[in-house]
Amino acid sequence: MTDVLILNGPNLGRLGVREPDVYGSLSYADLVERGQQWGSAHGLSVEVLQTDSESQMIAWIHQAVDAGQDVVLNPAAFTHFSYAIRDAAAMITKGGRFLIEVHISNPYAREEFRHMSVVGPVATGTIAGFGFDSYRLAVDAIASLRASKA
Repeated sequence: MTDVLILNGPNLGRLGVREPDVYGSLSYADLVERGQQWGSAHGLSVEVLQTDSESQMIAWIHQAVDAGQDVVLNPAAFTHFSYAIRDAAAMITKGGRFLIEVHISNPYAREEFRHMSVVGPVATGTIAGFGFDSYRLAVDAIASLRASKA
């Protein structure tokens, strides 16, 4: 069973191609590989998924809730407006699991419309602005939180 899902929203399948000055030159395939390595370093099984579909993201979050999985979530553009994803994500933490919101770039250093997250208030924590290391730090945080909970 997967311990941690790393879920990615719209356009993140285009990593390495889309705005490399903002998102870096590493690809989505690089993220998948690194995500599994970061989890393995903590003895965690990690699955990395990406969708441009709001309904698919909600379905994956529901599956995580039902399976009792922790989630690293980069909602991408859904961050700013998707109350449906926010409501689904709230079930993760209300169910006693961990939800870390991540962003590759620092939303507060970008356009004003990116400054608001509807997901952040229901997350265990938010990590942003460290490139792919945002994900690594989130997996580290989940491992630490799991250890302190055990």
